[in-house]
Amino acid sequence: MTETTNRHASSFRDPSGYILVKDGVVFRNINPVYFNQYQSLTNSGFYKKLFDSGLLVKHTEVAADASHVLIQPENIPFFSYPYEWSFTQYKHAALHTLKLQKYCLQNGYTLKDATAFNITFNNGAPVFVDTLSFDVYTEGEPWRAYKQFLMHFFGPLLLAKYYGNDMLKTLQQHIDGMPLQKVAKLLPFTARFNATVYTNIFLTAKYDAKYSSDEGGTEKKVNIPKASQLKIIDSLYNYIKDLTLNEKTEWKDYYAITNYDAEAFEHKKQLVKKWYQSIGGQKVVDLGGNDGTFSRVLKDDAKEILVTDIDPNAVDYNYQQVLKNKEHNLLPLVSDLLNPAPGIGFNNKERAPLQERIANNKYDVALALALIHHISLSGNVPFAMSAQMFASLTPYLIIEFPDREDSWVSFLLKSKREFAEYFDYYNRDNFEKDYAQFYTVIEKQQIPNTHRTLYLLKRK
Repeated sequence: MTETTNRHASSFRDPSGYILVKDGVVFRNINPVYFNQYQSLTNSGFYKKLFDSGLLVKHTEVAADASHVLIQPENIPFFSYPYEWSFTQYKHAALHTLKLQKYCLQNGYTLKDATAFNITFNNGAPVFVDTLSFDVYTEGEPWRAYKQFLMHFFGPLLLAKYYGNDMLKTLQQHIDGMPLQKVAKLLPFTARFNATVYTNIFLTAKYDAKYSSDEGGTEKKVNIPKASQLKIIDSLYNYIKDLTLNEKTEWKDYYAITNYDAEAFEHKKQLVKKWYQSIGGQKVVDLGGNDGTFSRVLKDDAKEILVTDIDPNAVDYNYQQVLKNKEHNLLPLVSDLLNPAPGIGFNNKERAPLQERIANNKYDVALALALIHHISLSGNVPFAMSAQMFASLTPYLIIEFPDREDSWVSFLLKSKREFAEYFDYYNRDNFEKDYAQFYTVIEKQQIPNTHRTLYLLKRK
């Protein structure tokens, strides 16, 4: 069970142990170097406290000897990464980490790692997943993961506050966190007037630059009492909690300006529900799903629902609805279908590509509603190529095709008038012919009072 052949591609940084996968089941192997901490956390009941409070993913011990301990964490259906989160999701992940560190200090422990990649979303909320990130606290010892928290959470959130949602994607480029000196240079001068920002970003960046530039020098040992650390955590928590983002995006109110009436809207909802029930699926991915309006009609039928959209504000609204309605089986993520998250890190496998994670999670059906005209006309992607992409993800596809007479399609075609002849290919006959290379049509139906057709397709 512990051979390196089963070792997860992302699990190599911590000498305390590593993740391995056996027949699709995830395990964590704990090395002897971490035995003392593991036994302390287990015997003191602190692990159980973390489980019960929802701060840490649960695990059970399945094997142990002198060379290793093997635990099995609770299954998390879909693992997301920070650069796929909306602003509120990112905030909640940061607050969760601070809450966890505060709870650790209050119980005689501390977090040795505070990377944003140790957080994912499960059952509608953030959860910490690295069981081996805990250590016994020594009085006066500074928080070792403090700088890491600033680089992974506080810096990107501050940059997003001033420059928009795109700043939340910094970890896609800076996998070890956004350098604080760079954050300090990018922030406007007025940002330093806030004491929390000045202390945690500007002063820390200055301190970091001083000691990192001293050749052969050693960083000065600092003693910070627990009470002072708790004050720092509370200051960061309160500041992040009140952070807001004011950035308008194009599609947030898409369904408020839809180009078909209430009857057509409801018909489309019921048809999606009927078709999904007909295939007996349990898991659905809604690609370009905006605020999740249509995938929500499946929330009582589907065990898992993943909704992705290019618009971060629509995703943020979706996430807030998940919290409000306690929709624990629905996960909203930010993704541009024309440029989804790639594989990054060592050998490009440390953080898996989004589409690879979707395919590996074995969703039964993909929804692609009001999407194909954007892919084909805004992205210039030929029908056969989009069909091949969808077919690589799920065995079934529910896809909506708007004809050339549709107002949104007409608008997009007008923007292509210089290449009007090339875009003559955009019609239903060509769509059906190219998709027939990869799919069999199970059913198709015109949506009443619209120029749109809905298809239920099965992969060949």
